[in-house]
Amino acid sequence: MRMSQSPTQTVSLGSILTRYGIVLSFIILLVTLAIISPNFLSPNNLFNVLRQVSINGVLAVGMTFVILTAGIDLSIGAILALSGAVAASLVTGSAPMNPVLAVLAGTATGMACGALNGVLIARFAVPAFVVTLGMLSVARGATLLYSGGRPVANLSGEFRWLGQGVVAGIPVPVILFAIVFAIAAFVLRYTVYGRRIYAVGGNPKSARTSGINPARIVFSVYVIMGALAGLAGVMLTARTTAALPQAGLGYELDAIAAVVIGGTSLTGGVGRIGYTLIGVLMIGVISNGLDLLGVSSYYQQIIKGSIIVLSVMIDRSRSRHS
Repeated sequence: MRMSQSPTQTVSLGSILTRYGIVLSFIILLVTLAIISPNFLSPNNLFNVLRQVSINGVLAVGMTFVILTAGIDLSIGAILALSGAVAASLVTGSAPMNPVLAVLAGTATGMACGALNGVLIARFAVPAFVVTLGMLSVARGATLLYSGGRPVANLSGEFRWLGQGVVAGIPVPVILFAIVFAIAAFVLRYTVYGRRIYAVGGNPKSARTSGINPARIVFSVYVIMGALAGLAGVMLTARTTAALPQAGLGYELDAIAAVVIGGTSLTGGVGRIGYTLIGVLMIGVISNGLDLLGVSSYYQQIIKGSIIVLSVMIDRSRSRHS
């Protein structure tokens, strides 16, 4: 008697959808928007999408490190604003500082905030949600104090180039994002440190038994997240030609959404940085497509929130059946 192969085929199909579902969804989204809006695939629009997602992409890379350890960071939007204000203040006036030093100062500001988050979470075992929510308020208030509640403008041309310049036809923010992504992908895939991040997120007790210091790893990922939030603040300031006290509002949701859409589990230990990239691009493409279709930004917020909830539900369902 010839036996049916449907169970095997079903398992195979399910595994394919689990592994490559995000890629297939992204392709379907691209094809749909290309059909609905003829301008979507124009080179100018595609470069505009890449330029727009570069800042969220840098944040999402750092958020991937954090979520892989089963953490969360709600403060990155406020840290971004503070870092941008610090960097902008150094490249204004009659004698602006070297833009490289300003970038380093902005990145260091974010790193310091991330280190404080990391100490409280890793050393004192305060829940990440509470610590980063508090840092959100602290960093936002510090930005208002530092800037006097006013935009920091009149930035030097060299500094603005970081957000508006082009190299070989490619926007500088896109190049910076590509460099950050490449380094992160290498670290997570090919280094001992990357494997330890997965181990700590998957099972901290087993990681400790294996000789890994979970507290040190957790501390380090928040430092990385802070540094990348600082770099993103510099990029945003250079792009908008001014450091705004209210900059970065809601950016943490975009970063979390990109990581979760990309399949990184909120319970830690599972995820791919490459799929985070697809998550970043999906959010950017959806926003761009809705703009081209004339959809109100209010509806876009509703759609984005719904996508986050749906992605978390899928993650929970996948965790229960794994």
